[in-house]
Amino acid sequence: MERETELAEEKPRKGGLRTMPFIILNESFERIASYGLVMNMIIYLMTYYNMSAATGTSILALWAALSNGLAIVGAIVADSYCGRFKAVAFGSISTLIGMIILWLTAVIPQLKSLPCSQFQHVCNGTTTIQLAVLFSSFVFMSIGTGFVRPCSIIFGADQLGEKENHENQRVLDSYFNWYYASTGISTILAVTVIVYIQDRYGWKVGFGIPVILMFLSVSMFLIGSPLYVKVKAKENLLIGLLQAIVAVYRKRNTRLTLTDCDNYYHSPLESEILTPSNDFRCLNRACVIEDPRKDLNPDGSASNPWSLCSVEQVELLKALIRVLPMWSTGFMIFVALSQFSSVLQAKTMDRHIFPQLEIPAASFSVFMIIALTIWITFYDRVLVPLLSKYTGQPRGLSPVIRMGIGLIVTCMSMALSAITESIRRQCAIEEGHEDDPSALVNMSAMWLVPQYALLGVAEASHAVGQIEFFYSLLPKSMSSMASAMYTVGTAVSSLVVSILVSGVDWLSSTGGKTSWLSSNINRGHLDYYFWLLTFLSLLNFFYFLLICRLYEPDNDGSSRLSHEAEETQCDYTLLLES
Repeated sequence: MERETELAEEKPRKGGLRTMPFIILNESFERIASYGLVMNMIIYLMTYYNMSAATGTSILALWAALSNGLAIVGAIVADSYCGRFKAVAFGSISTLIGMIILWLTAVIPQLKSLPCSQFQHVCNGTTTIQLAVLFSSFVFMSIGTGFVRPCSIIFGADQLGEKENHENQRVLDSYFNWYYASTGISTILAVTVIVYIQDRYGWKVGFGIPVILMFLSVSMFLIGSPLYVKVKAKENLLIGLLQAIVAVYRKRNTRLTLTDCDNYYHSPLESEILTPSNDFRCLNRACVIEDPRKDLNPDGSASNPWSLCSVEQVELLKALIRVLPMWSTGFMIFVALSQFSSVLQAKTMDRHIFPQLEIPAASFSVFMIIALTIWITFYDRVLVPLLSKYTGQPRGLSPVIRMGIGLIVTCMSMALSAITESIRRQCAIEEGHEDDPSALVNMSAMWLVPQYALLGVAEASHAVGQIEFFYSLLPKSMSSMASAMYTVGTAVSSLVVSILVSGVDWLSSTGGKTSWLSSNINRGHLDYYFWLLTFLSLLNFFYFLLICRLYEPDNDGSSRLSHEAEETQCDYTLLLES
C-alpha cells in the first residue's frame, strides 16, 4: 500500500497553469496569422486573380461561411470521436498547410496571373489550376479554423480541473480573462501590423510572416503535449439532437395517445424528466415506445438511438426550436459586419493621421474593435450599476432590449456608410477621377471611422444580448449551444452576403449598365448598396419587433415560447469560441 502511494506521488501531475503558455500562444499566433490574411485578401484577389469587387467579396463570404460552418463539425468530432487535443493539433497543422499554399501563390509567378496594369488594362484570365491552388489554401485554412476555434478555449479549461471546485473556478476565471486579453491583442496586431507589412513589403513577406507565426503556433502546442490533460471523447449534445430529429422523421406516422404515462415514453433511469411537455407535441413521437421487445435492450437502453430517443433529448430539441425565431433576427447584423467594400473606399482616400503616418486601408476595422471594447467596458462598469437601480435587471437592460439597440445602431451605421460614400464618390467625379479607381480623392479616410465605431457598438450590444437571451431559454445542459448558434449564425450570414452581393451585381448591371458593385467604385454606386443594406436592416428590426411578441408573457406569467432554464447567468467567454 505504501509502495502504491509512493508511485502515485512520483507520477508527474498533468495540466495546471504551466500548460497555459502553450495553449494561449497557440491560439494567439493562429489568430494573428489568420486575421492578418483575411483583412487584405480582397485586394490580393482583385490584383493577382483579376476578380471583380463583387466576385472577390462573394468568394470571401463563402470562405467565412465554410470556416464558421465547419466549427460545428469540429466540435462534434472533438467531443464524440478524437478528443480536443487531437482536434486542435489537426486543425493547427491544416491551417499551416493552407497558409503555406497561399504563400506559394505569392512566391511562384505561375500560380497567379499578372496585374492588369502590366498589360495596359487588358487582363489575362486566371487558369483553372491557379484557382484550384488558391481555393485549396482556403479549404485547408477553413478546416483548421473549424477544428481550432471551438476546441482551443475548452481544451485550456480542461487543464484547470473541475469548474464545481470554487478554487478552480477562480483559476478558470483568471484563465478566461487572459485568454480574452490575448485574443483582443492578437486581433489588433493582425489588422495593424500584419496588414502594414503586406502594404509596405509586399505579399511575399506579408504572407510569409503568418506562415512563420503559424509554424510557431503548431510547435508551441505540440511541445506542451506531455503536460496536457487529454479528456477522452464522449457523446456529443449535437449528435443527440440529430438523433431526435431523425427519430421524429422515422416515426412521423406514429399515433400519439391523448393521455401520457411514464411507461409510454423512453426515459433512462438517471433522467429526471419522465414525460414530455405538450408544446410541439408532434415531436413526442421520437420517444414513444411502440414495442418494448424491439425498441429496448435488456438494460433498458434504446436498441437503436436513431429510432428511439429519450424524453430528455426531445425536450432539448424543443428548447432549441424555441430560440430559433429570435436567432434568425441576428443575420442582418452579421451581413453588415461582413462587408469588404470599405477597404476599397479607404484605399482611394487620404489615410494619413500625421504627414509621416499612413493607416493601411485594411486596418480601419481596428476602430470597430476599439469601439466594441470601450462599449463593453463602459456598459459593464458604468451603465449596469446605474440602470439596474431603475430597471430591476441585474444586467441593466434586458437581453432583448440590448439586441434591439444593436439592430437600430446597425441601421444607423449603414445609413452613415451610404452618406459618406455618396460624398466620396461625388468628390472623385468632381476631381476628374471617374475612370481612375486608384486615384486618391481629396477627402480624409477618417470619415469612415464613425461607421466602424457604430458597427462595434452594434456588435457588442447585440452579440452579448443574444447569448444572454439564449441562456435564459436554454436548459443548463445546452449552455454550449449558445456559442454554437452564434457561430452558425455567422456562417448563414456569410452565405447571405455571397448571395446578396452576386444578386445585386447581376441585377444592377443588366442592360449594359455599370454595376453598383463595380471594381471601379467611382463609376459604381456603393452608396446605393449601403442604402439597400440600411433598408434591409430596418425591415429586419421590424421583424425583430414581431418576433418579440412571441416571447411576451401571457396572463399566467409564462412566455409563449419560453422555457425555464436551470441557470440564466451568461458565460461571456463563450463569445470567444465563435
